Parts: sequence; C-alpha cells; structure tokens
Amino acid sequence: MLRTDKPFLDALNGHVTDKIPFWFMRQAGRYLPEYRDLRESAGGFLEMAYNPDIATEITMQPIRRFGMDAAIIFSDILTIPHALGQHLEFAQGEGPKLDPINEASDISRLDFSKFDQHLAPVYQALKQTKAALTSEGFANTALIGFAGSPWTVATYMIEGGSSKDFFKTKSFAYAQEEEFSNLINILIEATASYLINQIAAGAECVQLFDSWAGALDSNSFKKWVIKPTKQIVDLVKDSHPDVPIIGFPRMAGTNYLDYVQGTGVNGIGLDHQVNLKWAARTLQPLACLQGNLDPAALMAGGDALILATEQIITELRQGPFVFNLGHGIHKDTPVEHVEQLVDLIKGM
Repeated sequence: MLRTDKPFLDALNGHVTDKIPFWFMRQAGRYLPEYRDLRESAGGFLEMAYNPDIATEITMQPIRRFGMDAAIIFSDILTIPHALGQHLEFAQGEGPKLDPINEASDISRLDFSKFDQHLAPVYQALKQTKAALTSEGFANTALIGFAGSPWTVATYMIEGGSSKDFFKTKSFAYAQEEEFSNLINILIEATASYLINQIAAGAECVQLFDSWAGALDSNSFKKWVIKPTKQIVDLVKDSHPDVPIIGFPRMAGTNYLDYVQGTGVNGIGLDHQVNLKWAARTLQPLACLQGNLDPAALMAGGDALILATEQIITELRQGPFVFNLGHGIHKDTPVEHVEQLVDLIKGM
C-alpha cells in the first residue's frame, strides 16, 4: 500500500517509518489536570462518553499537549452491552457495574432494536474529533475507533463487573457452551457493526481490546478469542478493506503467534511481558508491532524510563512499529514523565 501523510497508518500498513509513530493507551484520562477539571463539572463517566462535545474535548486534550500520531476516541468497551440493553453504571472508585448474566434467559433479553440509536453520540464524537484534528492543525494525526473483543466484554457481562479469576465466566463457557457461544455470536455481530459505523463516522483505524485474553488456556483461547476476532476482522474488512485493524490480546503469551496468524489483524498490541527479541523475530514479519512499555516504568520516570524506552525502540524499529505502552497510563503518572517519554521518542 502507498505511503500516506500519517506515519501511524503507514506503520500499520507494513512500512518502516522514518519517525517513530506513537500514541498511548489511556492517553486521555485522569493523569491529565485538564481532564480532572472537566470531569468535576461534566458529571459521571457515561455522561461524558455519551456527550459528543465533551468526548471530543477529552480526546483532543493529549493531542494538544503532546502531539501524538494518533487520537483514540474517548469511550468505553462496555458501550456495547449497554446498547444491547444491559444495565451499566460506573460507581465512584469501584469501576463498572452491570446486571450480571446468570442463565440463557438473560442472554435472550439482549436487544438490537435501539443499538445504533444508543451509540449515535459515539459516532458524532468521531465526526467532531475528525474535524477538530484538521481545524486545530493536527491533520497528520490519525483517528482510532475501538471496541472490546467478545471474550473480554462477555466476562464483564457475566461477572457483573471486573474479576480476578473470571471463574464464573469460564464455568459458564464450559457448562453451558451453547448458550455462551450464542452470547459470543451476538457480540461478534454487535462489535462488527459498531466498528463499521465508527469507520463511517471518521475512524481511520480500529483497535480490538481483549484485555482478559490471558485468562484462557490455549484451546479456549482459539475458540473464544481467535475465532470471534477473525469473524469481526472479516466483517469489517468486507466493508472497509483498507482500514487497518489492531488486535490487543493482553497477556496472551505464546498465543500471540496463533492470534496474529489466525485473525488477519494488521497490527498487534504487545503487553509489557512479551519478549521483544521473540516478538521482532516471530511476529513482526507478520504484522506491525505496537507497544510495549511497562506503565510502571512511565510512572517511575528518570533513568528507568530512558532505559526501557531505548530498549524497546532498539529492538523493534527495524520493522513496522508503533510505540505504545503495554497497558494504559496509570492515573497517578506525573505529566512530566509523559513529557519525558514523548521527548525520548521524538529524539530517536
């Protein structure tokens, strides 16, 4: 594919770029004072995510401050179950809370009738952010849309929130495989539709977050992570064949290779536990690598941050590469450390 004026997209399309494109997961968030100020007056998390003006402003905040090569729309992976009719709230200091799915009848109540209407504010935020990037002088910055992958979203829907061991979800998948497969199929359809609509609204790349992929054994990983992801990738590519897709199966370990080979993603997000030499040798010939700084190194700053950043760039910049973290920026990270990281990347 021909090169563009956006290094981030060039890297995802398989090119080795002169400058190192970068963005950071959770780059718009609580570590930024301007975000905290806005949140005090804007209400709760969902109120912000479903307000296009506020979501656009939050998406733009780190771009104005740091000049990343990609902006990712401010939203959440749980908008899909919410749009399907599952109750969702974000309790202060507790994370997301959903009415848990306990049996097949709970799955049967999921409803597509208001799906697009419910998610219309997200699409509007994408349109407004695309316009803001151009009008504010960031025309070379790409816009990322995203969704949670079916396995990870299903864990929240069944557990009723976050979990340490996902025991309820895994037990459900083993004991009621047909019903669990039905839930995954609903999420495949919903996720593909959501991403396709995000692209129509202005997203130039989409990322699938499978944050809890590492909870599964190898066989279950193929069944509940690789297979659904491939179906989503195929559906999105049928509509938008030239839009790159990044997969992030966090903590997948050696399953990363099967994921890249089995899903058709253009880019693969690496968590910070992935061995870089192995990734460069095994994964980079197949997909653009994205990652994988430990967020704790960013929080520490100083020499530790310099050493970790230089090691990642040295190992990965010979092939298609986007610098990112191995997970999201921690809320207590000093802004000065993010500035230090940005200066390091731009100077290499």
